[in-house]
Amino acid sequence: MLKLAALLAGSHNGRTIEKITAIILQYRLVVLGTIRMEFIVKSARPETLKTATLVIPVAEGGALGVTAQAIDAASGGALSALLKRGDLAGKLGQTLLAHNLPGLKAERVLLVGHGKEAELSDRQLRKLLNATHGALKNLSGKDASLALTDIKVKGRDAHGIARLLVETLADGTYQFDRFKSQKAEASPLKKVTLLTDKANQAAVEQATQQAVAIAAGMALTKDLGNLPPNLCHPSFLAEQAKDLAKAYKGLKVEILDEKKLQALGAGAFLAVGQGSEQPPRLIVLNYQGGKKGEQPYALVGKGITFDTGGISIKPAAGMDEMKYDMCGAASVFGTLKAVLELQLPINLVCLLACAENMPSGRATRPGDIVTTMSGQTVEILNTDAEGRLVLCDTLTYAERFKPKAVIDIATLTGACIVALGSNASGLMGNNDELVQQLLSAGQHADDRAWQLPLFDEYQEQLDSPFADIANIGGPKAGTITAGCFLSRFAKAYNWAHLDIAGTAWISGGKEKGATGRPVPMLTQYLIDRSNA
Repeated sequence: MLKLAALLAGSHNGRTIEKITAIILQYRLVVLGTIRMEFIVKSARPETLKTATLVIPVAEGGALGVTAQAIDAASGGALSALLKRGDLAGKLGQTLLAHNLPGLKAERVLLVGHGKEAELSDRQLRKLLNATHGALKNLSGKDASLALTDIKVKGRDAHGIARLLVETLADGTYQFDRFKSQKAEASPLKKVTLLTDKANQAAVEQATQQAVAIAAGMALTKDLGNLPPNLCHPSFLAEQAKDLAKAYKGLKVEILDEKKLQALGAGAFLAVGQGSEQPPRLIVLNYQGGKKGEQPYALVGKGITFDTGGISIKPAAGMDEMKYDMCGAASVFGTLKAVLELQLPINLVCLLACAENMPSGRATRPGDIVTTMSGQTVEILNTDAEGRLVLCDTLTYAERFKPKAVIDIATLTGACIVALGSNASGLMGNNDELVQQLLSAGQHADDRAWQLPLFDEYQEQLDSPFADIANIGGPKAGTITAGCFLSRFAKAYNWAHLDIAGTAWISGGKEKGATGRPVPMLTQYLIDRSNA
C-alpha cells in the first residue's frame, strides 16, 4: 500500500496508470469486510464466570434486576454499597467500573445505566450498547461477558435483542484506516460472551450467527463505499465479484463488458459511461442455495463509482462524496456476503450496474435521446440523473431470470434526503405485499424505510415531446418521479425500489463514511423469505 501511495503521488502518465491498475487488481476482497470480534453464547451464572469484565445493567435510581441482585448477593452487598455512594445514577449510557469485587471470578464489573424505562426502544438499546463498547475498548481486558438478560426492549424477544446487540457491537469495531500511515490503535477486546438462560440459548445463538453475518456484510459495504474512486471503479468491482465467487461455493459470476451491453441494446447504460476512461460493467452474481429451478430473488444495485454529474456538472463543494454513489451496488455486495455466510436456502441473483459519470468530449449531452434495452426511448434532460439510466436497462435484463421479486437499491435522489433525512430510506414498489415485507424487515432489523406513493399523476411529469420518456420530471416530487421512471421498466415482475441517498453514508466531519445500510434490512428480508 505504501508503493501504491507513492504511485498515486506521482504523475499520471500511461505507464504509471498501468502500474496502479496492476496493484489495484492485487487489492483483493480477502482484506475487505472483516469482523474483529468473536461472539460466544453461554448459559451460566454470571457470578461464577471467569472473565476480564462482567457487564451488568442498572436502572435509574439504583434498582437492581435479577442478575444484579445475584451479583450483589455473591459480593456481600458490594454493588448496593457502590450505588448508595451515588457514583452511578443509572441514567441511560452511564458507566461505572468496579475492580476486584469479593465473591466474584470476574476481574472487573462494568455497571451500565439503562435509564428509568422498564422497556427500552431500539434507539435507547443502541445508545446503551455504544456506551458499553466505548468503555470496554479502553480497558486492557481481552474478553468481556454481558449479563444483559434483565434488559427489556419494546417489541423484541431474546432473539431480537441479541440480534441488535451483537450487530451493534460488531459494527462498532469497524475502522477504515488502510490509507493512513498511522493506523488506529487496535482494541484489546477480542471476545464477547453473551450470557443467557437455557430456554433462550438456541434463539440467542441463531441471532448471534445472523448478526455476525450481517455485520460482516456491512463491513464489506463500508469498505467498498469508503475506497477512493481512483481505485474503486467498475473494473475493480468486477474483480471483487470474481474473488467473492472464488471464496464461496454455489456462487457464479458473469461480467458484461461494453461489447456485450451493446449487443443487448443497453443504450441508456452505455450512455452514462461513455464520457469516462473507465469502461462500464454489468456484474451478474448468481447464488444457488435453494432448490434447482426455483425462481430466484433479485437485487439490483446502482454502482456509479464516481458521479461528477457529467455535462450537468455538480458544484465542487462536497463532490468528493460522490464516490458513495456506488453504495447501492456495495450494499448488494454486502447483503450477498451475509447470505453466503448464512448459506440461506434461497436462489438469489445480484445485478450490479457499474459505471463512472464523467464530462468529456464523448460524454452524453442534455437533449440526447437514447434507446433502452426495453426499446423505450429516453430524452436525457439532465446528465446528473444518470443512476436511473443504468438501472432501467439492468431492470430489463433482470427479466430473463424470471424472478419472484426484484429490489433495486440506489443513492438516487437528493430529494429523498430532503424528504426523509438520514433516518429512513425511501421505498416504492408495484406490489403491496413486497413493500410490506420490506417495511417489516426494516422494522425487525432497525434499518427502516418509509413508503412513498407511485400515483399515475406523477408519471405525467416524465412526458417528453421528443421521446417516450424524459429522465427527469422537474423540481416537484423528485424521489417519486425517479421511482416512476424505473417502474416503467419493471412491469414484468414484482418490484420495489429503495432510495438510500440519505442513509448510505454520513457526510462531513470525523464521522464521515459509509454506513453499511440497508444490508440489515435486505438480509432480514431474505431470511424471512428463506423461512417462509
